[in-house]
Amino acid sequence: MNTYQKKNIIYSVVLLSLVAIVWLFRQSNEEGAAQNQVTFSGQTMGTVYNIKYLDDEGRSFKSSIDSLLEVYNQSLNHYLPESEISKFGKEDTFYFDLPYFYPVLKRSQEISAITEGAYDPTIAPLVNAWGFGPGGGELPDSLAVDSLLQLVDYTTIEFTKDYVSKTKPNVELNFSAIAKGYGVDVIADFLEEQGIENMMVEIGGEILCKGKNSKGEYWRIGIDDPEQKGDMPAVITLKDQAIATSGNYRNYYVRDGKKYAHTIDPVTGYPVNHSVLSVSVLAEDCLTADAFATAFMVMGLEKSKKILEENDSLDAFIIYDNEGSIQTFQTEGMEDNLVVL
Repeated sequence: MNTYQKKNIIYSVVLLSLVAIVWLFRQSNEEGAAQNQVTFSGQTMGTVYNIKYLDDEGRSFKSSIDSLLEVYNQSLNHYLPESEISKFGKEDTFYFDLPYFYPVLKRSQEISAITEGAYDPTIAPLVNAWGFGPGGGELPDSLAVDSLLQLVDYTTIEFTKDYVSKTKPNVELNFSAIAKGYGVDVIADFLEEQGIENMMVEIGGEILCKGKNSKGEYWRIGIDDPEQKGDMPAVITLKDQAIATSGNYRNYYVRDGKKYAHTIDPVTGYPVNHSVLSVSVLAEDCLTADAFATAFMVMGLEKSKKILEENDSLDAFIIYDNEGSIQTFQTEGMEDNLVVL
């Protein structure tokens, strides 16, 4: 079997697993973990988090991280009526107390500009209208979509390190496209403050790895084949990097025989309907990886390639449908990180 054929097999498996269910390569759990390796998990943002790190003192920071995530959700979780982001939706100007709102506002502004609005957190009213936000929703007609589109424009958001305001009434924010990714970064920052240099942090499939594992190797993230439990035919090596995946393979519904996916195009106001099936992005931080993965799902293959060519700090692996044939595109950096077993 030649290398090309072998990679095609691996990419087919990736399509099945869709990377979002990746978990730490099990070899690092076998043959006896080092005594200074700490591992624990928990729940947050409607999903599960998993953390592994090396600490000579064997300290567990689970209770501290659980408390940290509880506060984090009070800032950016739009499903919580009393969160800061929910309160902003009801006010023209909101002064925030927690330290999480400003960083996502600022980075979102930068990424929205780079992607020409393909990533736009003011998509919130349309996300809700299509049934993917708090309270669900019915299928909006074209008049409703056109009306709600008038509220989608990140340039209507103004902010400082103390407050955020809107220049147009009824504008809302939704950071669900990056909340897990940024949460990963927040946890990693906390662990670094405790003196932890070698870690793997994951929330709902979004992952950041720093340093090395207990064997002195770079962290390797296994790709599971859900049809063959325990099979891990490929791994991705992360060298102080984050990986995030976006796709329309999980969060969708079917109405009258038509599939409606959760990724909404901020330009058209409708769920995306193009050839891209899944996007995995490598970046230095998980917020960035998460946001660009979402943007690339909106933009499609060719526009995503252009962004990748212009930003050498990003790498991506894209699975797409080419007239019924599943094909892949990957940047050189992503290909270098893939290990075929």
